[in-house]
Amino acid sequence: MASQPGLLRQLGLFSATAIVISNMIGTGIFTATGFLAGQLGDVKLILGIWVAGAVFALCGAFCFSELGINFPASGGEYVYLTRAYGPTWGFMSGWTSFFAGFSAPIAAAALAFSDYLGFFFPAIKQENAQLALGGGDYALKIGGAQLTASALIAVFTVLNLFGVQFIARIQNTLTSIKLLVMVAFIGLGLAIGAGSWEHFSLSTQRTVSTPLVAQFAISLFWIYVSYSGWNAATYIAEELKRPERTLPLALTFGTALVALLYFLFNVVFIYATPLEQMKGVLAIGTLTSRALFGAGASGAFSLLLAVSLMSTVNAMITIGPRLYYAMAKNGAFIPAAAKVHPKWRTPWFAILCQGACSILMTITPFPDLIVYIGFLLNFFMMLAVASLFQFRRRDGWRKISVVSFLFPLLPLIFVVPALWMTVFGATLKPAIGVAAALTLISGAAVFHFRFRRPHGYVA
Repeated sequence: MASQPGLLRQLGLFSATAIVISNMIGTGIFTATGFLAGQLGDVKLILGIWVAGAVFALCGAFCFSELGINFPASGGEYVYLTRAYGPTWGFMSGWTSFFAGFSAPIAAAALAFSDYLGFFFPAIKQENAQLALGGGDYALKIGGAQLTASALIAVFTVLNLFGVQFIARIQNTLTSIKLLVMVAFIGLGLAIGAGSWEHFSLSTQRTVSTPLVAQFAISLFWIYVSYSGWNAATYIAEELKRPERTLPLALTFGTALVALLYFLFNVVFIYATPLEQMKGVLAIGTLTSRALFGAGASGAFSLLLAVSLMSTVNAMITIGPRLYYAMAKNGAFIPAAAKVHPKWRTPWFAILCQGACSILMTITPFPDLIVYIGFLLNFFMMLAVASLFQFRRRDGWRKISVVSFLFPLLPLIFVVPALWMTVFGATLKPAIGVAAALTLISGAAVFHFRFRRPHGYVA
């Protein structure tokens, strides 16, 4: 019988960095600041929380670089946690990634795309959903936004079936457009935009009663989701040329560039609009571009930002199935997810499963989707970085200098705030905490009743 075709090492530094950038730049930066304005109410805190997120992301990227060069296999933290803590934790990280790591973020980015496109077609804004199932903050919504988001997900899911080089060319183009849009928005906004530096001295009434220290921890979930994706290249390690060199450089360059763009983007947001006007606004780019350039130019920027979100959707649709493929190869996921198309060399069944789940998750309320994503991603990233304390005691472990410098400072800078966020998140958002716990418990149950093997497990 012919052997199962595998993945090919076809991606270089530019493509790997483009995937990191596209996975990072998306839902968060185009939506979070309006919610942060109401939650924190102070310019210094808003800019400070974005800087804090950059520090955490860079520390995580350095630590994942060391993990990646020692385990150059597709799968990211699934591989690392399996090696560090055993197959149950590895499976739960992969199980969680299917829902919170990729399907939910794809849905969130596609919904944000709908809201930006809603500048031209108000019926497809999330606030104009025609049908709500349930009531209050947790009502499930169905309307034009959900249909538009689902269509976008379906298109890119199909395109991803036709080969990684084909989709990489699309991704590189979309990423280039995204970066040009962001640089133009920053440059033109500060050079000719009708903003005011006085906005930086204006605060606003907070929309929540949570104590500020605790709220900072909750707000970090928005930041964490905004920066999530810095580890994207680890999911395609088996398709990278010279992964020992390409992986660390892609993670570092991508994360540093995005951190700079995020800070400058927020400077432009605040320069354009006082906090009072941006509170609770999802399509913050539309609001601020209208203030800077007028209604006509605002429409152009809204369209370009919608195109930028297409890049995010496509990048995550590309990355996620490589994790399920790695798990299935190891007997820890639906066996069909390990199937690679003989012509296109893509994990086609995994791609289709993820697309279907993402479409279903578009009916979830946007803010709850963000906190749910942030809670679970934060938890497993924390465990992955913490695994360095165990791995570094092994003979033959390859260490990188930036992590070795003042070790264990970098891992602790990442792990301690992540633990703080987990505790406050579970306490202050109990419904989201319960949903996250159920995701973990279901993952452990599925592994032990369906995939557990009596004679070992190899990642």
